[in-house]
Amino acid sequence: MATDFKSIPIIDISPLVAKSDDANMAEDVGVCEVVTQLDKACREAGFFYVKGHGIPDSLLREVRDVTHKFFDLPLEEKLKIKLSAATGYRGYQEVGDNVTKGEPDVHEAIDCYRELKLGMYGDMGKPLVGPNLWPSNPQNFKVVMEQYIDLCAELSRNIMQGIALALGGKFNELEGHIAGDPFWVMRLIGYPVISKENGHDEHGADIGCGAHTDYGLLTLVNQDENITALQVRNHSGEWIWAPPIPGTFVCNIGDMLKILSNGLYESTLHQVINKSPKYRVCVAYFYEPNYDATIEPLDICVQRTGGIKILGQAVYGEHLVGKVTTNFRY
Repeated sequence: MATDFKSIPIIDISPLVAKSDDANMAEDVGVCEVVTQLDKACREAGFFYVKGHGIPDSLLREVRDVTHKFFDLPLEEKLKIKLSAATGYRGYQEVGDNVTKGEPDVHEAIDCYRELKLGMYGDMGKPLVGPNLWPSNPQNFKVVMEQYIDLCAELSRNIMQGIALALGGKFNELEGHIAGDPFWVMRLIGYPVISKENGHDEHGADIGCGAHTDYGLLTLVNQDENITALQVRNHSGEWIWAPPIPGTFVCNIGDMLKILSNGLYESTLHQVINKSPKYRVCVAYFYEPNYDATIEPLDICVQRTGGIKILGQAVYGEHLVGKVTTNFRY
């Protein structure tokens, strides 16, 4: 359970990145400090910023820039890659198409997934079969995003090595049958200004993205600078702002990591309200378990909770499909 935190901690993970895949990383003083900070952040907030991650600031900006350029296009152009069940739930959705707990969200988005071919994972994989729908405008969109996805995958894996150590396991504790062949999801999200002129309630009745938890292991959030819109709920129910810090990612843990940790770590509720006079872009990369992995509390975590399995098991792909197929108004 999240505590009554009042701010989101910042963690310099450069020692962890430098020692990636080193079997002796747990003996490094710098890594040990990072692991201690990760454990505290995951216990108390389920959210943290990371700096020292090694992904160039220039690429973080370019990803946001090309996303802005796409959302600036006329609607008819964006609808050329419209999301539907027939596209494997990949592609563009208009403002209001995405639904959280039955209420339409005030954002537009492009959804991308690791590509699945027909027959992969049987019936469980069928709803998400298909290629990603990359727009042809801007021309460099696909190249930029695929480079970014590769770097986010490697960074996420590095962070998860630190989290594995924080849980009391080996650095590669979460690989193999859990995340040796990890799935990924990416959402490119645009939040229009909430105003009476746009048909919205300026007093906050219209939420950019309603309160929710994420589905997988770890999320990397790359958000526009100078626009504070992300909120995280603490134990008392207060909404704590997570303002953008240049050069960092906001990271949070998802439902599958909560299960693996047997509830030691929390997948914390969060939401987005864009009260800024500017259009806001956020690019969220979700690092997930193996698509067909059965996720249940790790033995090392059960031992730390008195030998009792507090949480049950879930098959990641089933969990994901159950969410995705109910997320859209059509």
